[in-house]
Amino acid sequence: MPLRIVQSKQNARLKELRKALASPSRLASGEAGGGASALAQPVLAGIEGPNLLEEAVRAGLRIACVFVAQGFEGVLESLDLPPETEILLVPRDLLNAALTTETPQPVAALIETPDWTWAHMLGGRQNVAPLLLVLAGLQDPGNLGTIVRSAEAFGANGVLSLPGTVSAWNPKAVRASAGSLFRLPLLAVSAEDCFESLREAGVKIWTTSIHAAEPADRVSLTGPIAILIGNEGNGVPLELAAKAEGALTIPCPGPVESLNASVAASVLLYEAARQRSAHTAQPGRRGDRR
Repeated sequence: MPLRIVQSKQNARLKELRKALASPSRLASGEAGGGASALAQPVLAGIEGPNLLEEAVRAGLRIACVFVAQGFEGVLESLDLPPETEILLVPRDLLNAALTTETPQPVAALIETPDWTWAHMLGGRQNVAPLLLVLAGLQDPGNLGTIVRSAEAFGANGVLSLPGTVSAWNPKAVRASAGSLFRLPLLAVSAEDCFESLREAGVKIWTTSIHAAEPADRVSLTGPIAILIGNEGNGVPLELAAKAEGALTIPCPGPVESLNASVAASVLLYEAARQRSAHTAQPGRRGDRR
């Protein structure tokens, strides 16, 4: 594969990589609420490391540019990069200066973010009711990435991100998602658009709370549902919780008042997946659409 050698930190592609990693765009992956197709130019996000690059290739994302440190060209041999991908060979210290991790890896890339829409969120799989997460003011990128990974693992249709939530393309979020962000629909929308679209689609909205809430294992999560996950310190804002049709809690027999946001989301996703598996296994059942 042809490599182009870069020796200057003023290289336009290197500058683009630095900007993408340091200030991930809120427009990435449709995070403006309309999909990347609404933009004049494709939105590019920065990723670091051969594992994430391999996941992006497997997901079928367009790889605009790959950066590889001199002496590590062999890392690319196992990757099925398309011929149109631009590949830059960069001195190790120059590449390290553009990356954000404490221990920079020898490979990075600029990838075109997926263009998700409401159709991806609500279409889902045949005879399976939509299962969505709504993130309201989540601030820790590691939590967001973990939630996206759990959402894919437990069969959710996608994740909706409300204003005030950290960008899904924050490098820490991308790493924590372990590639799930490349495959699972994620859409940033206004609260008004979120709740209006969910109600029009017949999706029941559950908020999460430790007070005046029903234990998650005692309510039906087999129909079309969306679960609100709030800020790590303050939970779901009261004005958003008021828009929900019910409140869920996770019974904890130990002396712990609340769980980490990503842990709580993962437990609720597991419970929903468990119920849905049992529900569809019943004779004559083809999935509860209500």
